[in-house]
Amino acid sequence: MDAKQELIEKVIAYNPQADTALLAKAYDIAKDAHSHQMRASGDPYFMHPLAVANILTEMKLDTASVITGILHDTVEDTNLTIDDIRKEFGEEIASLVDGVTKLSKLEHKSETLRQAENFRKLVMAISEDIRVLLVKLADRLHNMRTLHYIKSPDKRKRISYETLEIYATLAERIGMRRLKDELQDIAFAELHPEARTSIINRLGFLRSEGQPLVEAILEEIGEVLKKNDIRGKFYGREKRPFSIWKKMESKNISFEQLSDIMAFRVMADDVGECYKALGVVHAHYHMIPGRFKDYISTPKPNGYQSIHTTVMGPKNQRVEIQIRTQDMQDQAEYGVAAHWSYKQNADFRMNGKQYRWVRELLEILEETSDPEDVLEHTRLEMYHDQVFCFTPKGDLIALPKHATPVDFAFAVHSAVGNTCVGAKVNGRIVPLRYQLQNGDQVDIIRSKTATPSPAWERFVVTGKARAEVRKFVRAQQRTEYINLGRAILSKYFRTEGYEYQDKLVEPALKILARDSVDDVLAEVGEGNLNRGQVLEAVFPGHAQRKTKAQEENKPSLISRFRKQGDEKPKGGHAVPIRGLIPGMAMHFAKCCHPIPGDKIVGIVTTGKGVTIHTIDCETLENYADQPERWLDVAWEGDNQEAALQHVSRIRALVSHETGALATISNVIAQDLGNINNLKIANRSSEFFELLIDIEVKDVRHLNNIIASLRAKPVVQSVERFQA
Repeated sequence: MDAKQELIEKVIAYNPQADTALLAKAYDIAKDAHSHQMRASGDPYFMHPLAVANILTEMKLDTASVITGILHDTVEDTNLTIDDIRKEFGEEIASLVDGVTKLSKLEHKSETLRQAENFRKLVMAISEDIRVLLVKLADRLHNMRTLHYIKSPDKRKRISYETLEIYATLAERIGMRRLKDELQDIAFAELHPEARTSIINRLGFLRSEGQPLVEAILEEIGEVLKKNDIRGKFYGREKRPFSIWKKMESKNISFEQLSDIMAFRVMADDVGECYKALGVVHAHYHMIPGRFKDYISTPKPNGYQSIHTTVMGPKNQRVEIQIRTQDMQDQAEYGVAAHWSYKQNADFRMNGKQYRWVRELLEILEETSDPEDVLEHTRLEMYHDQVFCFTPKGDLIALPKHATPVDFAFAVHSAVGNTCVGAKVNGRIVPLRYQLQNGDQVDIIRSKTATPSPAWERFVVTGKARAEVRKFVRAQQRTEYINLGRAILSKYFRTEGYEYQDKLVEPALKILARDSVDDVLAEVGEGNLNRGQVLEAVFPGHAQRKTKAQEENKPSLISRFRKQGDEKPKGGHAVPIRGLIPGMAMHFAKCCHPIPGDKIVGIVTTGKGVTIHTIDCETLENYADQPERWLDVAWEGDNQEAALQHVSRIRALVSHETGALATISNVIAQDLGNINNLKIANRSSEFFELLIDIEVKDVRHLNNIIASLRAKPVVQSVERFQA
């Protein structure tokens, strides 16, 4: 029997109504299209799409999926087009082939960008039809099976990393354990060959040495189940080398410390028998606390159902037991493919909560422009050890381990996350960085005026939450940069004898190579575009009209700004500093820690906006010959700034005696300061030199604290400190 007929027979075996003529047509067209191509193994290229189609028949997929497997590389690697596929096979198959096909015309992009853009396209196709993912996984599986033919070790490793991080994880998310296990095992053999060989050797040794123990456990527990009329099979299953290695890595333990290398499985007739078997096992053996999970009552997001429990079994051995039905076993092995019948009009679209993660991943990709963010959020969204929490109405929300109420809020809905101000867990107020536990009931406290905090990004764990926070920060950042850029240009134009207006910039957009006035303002505010460049683009020839005498008569930058600082600021001459959100357009220098009341100056820093320094900061000497980077700034409104906390640093010389540190802490607290950081710079048998960062409202507040400290006998000296 030739390969074509063999493939057709495989499909007919589970789907007698299959369109065999269309299958044969696809076979012939693909074989002809790939006729002049060879694989790295030396085999004809057509052997690859044929192997992919055969893998799809093992999943018992519909005819359209098998044909897609045959044709999946024709558009990417041959002269055939999507229109050709559509003409010969119809819209359904053309759409599937297009979903599997990588993006073209990305040759000049970086590897990261290519990977991100192709993954973006794949997820969008998956969101329309899950069969795209099944074909893609079958394609990747055969490529991994033939990975050893690739000569370049670096390329093999790159493909293996990608397989572990994306494709094996995707297979897990749709419940296809058998396919996932094989992908992981091949990648593991490539990336960590010595570790895999060591684990396999140890498993072989344990198998030979521990066989009597395994048989004893099987016999005893089997007898216990039989005596209690539990029908079904009971057998042992050895865990995979990659699974063992991951557990050793995550728990930082040795092979010898693992207690669950072997899992025992009860295959019951129905759900009632599953719970009956659980009751029998727990009645006869002591359960290990914290090792019981009921995935029948609460299935995993990929549809996986089973009961897991660990008991002190025969011969005082820890025994992990999994209890499930045959339908649950099929779901665990074949995932989404186990649900569809080739005899019915199966719906392959992304419906239901089971595929909610695909929709959320799609939302993330739609809102993320940076390719690094695409891949980071993808990994965050796909990797997970689950915790299951409940809304006040009892709806189940599955989250990754270590998830917080903020992650929960964004999982419910973006609008809930964006207006979150607090959370109650099991009726008790908790911090937003609290790590949720299995079974927690979470009630999100909201406010219409609330917005996401940039600080959330430091503790959220889901890709969706992180993407939403970054989206808000980017929007705020752009607004800040635009406002700052406008203030910088207004001030600079005025000093050069012009009155700035946004409409003046519009004719110069082509010269500046920007699409809009806002783009220009944002670039100026961020420090990526020089204000002098904008002035020259708006008023060509301005630079030449400046006389040399004017330049020579200017005082030095530092002396000029210090002189201005001694004068009272005049309205409109300085760029105002508003209350800042961390990461926005203006930020305070760590070298001098400026606070309200200090005389200040701004230095435009490329990509960061404006850095605020005190006018006597020694760092300013580094910018003495860069006048285009200096900016006249001033504090905006005493009342507004007084409401904010600013960090300033002091240096204190303290006697080395009992209670000295407590005295300093009490003085600062009594003066309503807050210690942000404390470092011992020097120590001797008599004195400590401390560098203390204190949150204060302004210079007067700081001076009050310094005066109070100087009054204490244990403090030998104290002064404001600049690094």
